[in-house]
Amino acid sequence: MAARGRAGARLGGRVTRANAAGSKGHVKPQVYKDPRPAEHFDRFHERTRSRRPDWMYEVVRLVLTPYLAIVHRARCIDSHHVPAHGATIIAPNHFSFLDHFFVAVYLRRKVHFMAKSQLFQRPLQFIYTHGGVFPVLRGRRDEEAFKTAHAVLARGDIVVMYPEAGRSRTGELGEPRPGVGRLALESGAAVVPTAIAGSEKTRNWKRLQFPKVTVHYGEAIRFERVESPSREQSQAASEVVFAEVKKLHTRLITEGRRSTVRAARARRTGEAAEAAGRRPLTH
Repeated sequence: MAARGRAGARLGGRVTRANAAGSKGHVKPQVYKDPRPAEHFDRFHERTRSRRPDWMYEVVRLVLTPYLAIVHRARCIDSHHVPAHGATIIAPNHFSFLDHFFVAVYLRRKVHFMAKSQLFQRPLQFIYTHGGVFPVLRGRRDEEAFKTAHAVLARGDIVVMYPEAGRSRTGELGEPRPGVGRLALESGAAVVPTAIAGSEKTRNWKRLQFPKVTVHYGEAIRFERVESPSREQSQAASEVVFAEVKKLHTRLITEGRRSTVRAARARRTGEAAEAAGRRPLTH
């Protein structure tokens, strides 16, 4: 909470609650520079800005849900923290390419993903563009990706954006970058800090290791809107969000999924009882 307070002070504004062991598998070296010109990706941005995900989203969900549920015994906790309506940013930690799907598969709302431009190659780029994915050019300032994210949020939809900006290669949580904070401050959208535990070992499938994966959605956070936040303000906001991600992730690792689920259920039961106690009696 002290770190949260320091970051909030640097933001110069209010931060409020919205209501609503490393992998040992082979890791390919990351390629940060996409040699293709930025104009090559204009059509992908235009599609996401003008249309929501279509039937392809449902096909991918239909195909992947059994795999994630059976093979990785995927489980989500507190998905009710994701607002049912309105502009929302989901901000999870990032270990695996499958994290996109772990985050979205159990949500009723369709989500849009910001993903590295290198993924946009034939034939899979058709699936990505029709399934709600839009590109970001890593290693350089990509304002088009932010414009697309703002367009999605402006129509009241969800954007998934990783605070670490890329996958952790160590199996440990990385460090937050200013991107999520900037988008949150500029848009005023609710931000849902989210922890994914277990996906750091999904690349070990060649060793027939299929880890159990848990996604825990935290309480949504809203920042006071800032029209043109500085890099320091954006970084501070990202740190506030990622501090919550770390807290959720640490709880999953130290207490385990079963205990975390029980605690979440008990908390919801207590909140429901408290709310019932405040309701006026009717005759």
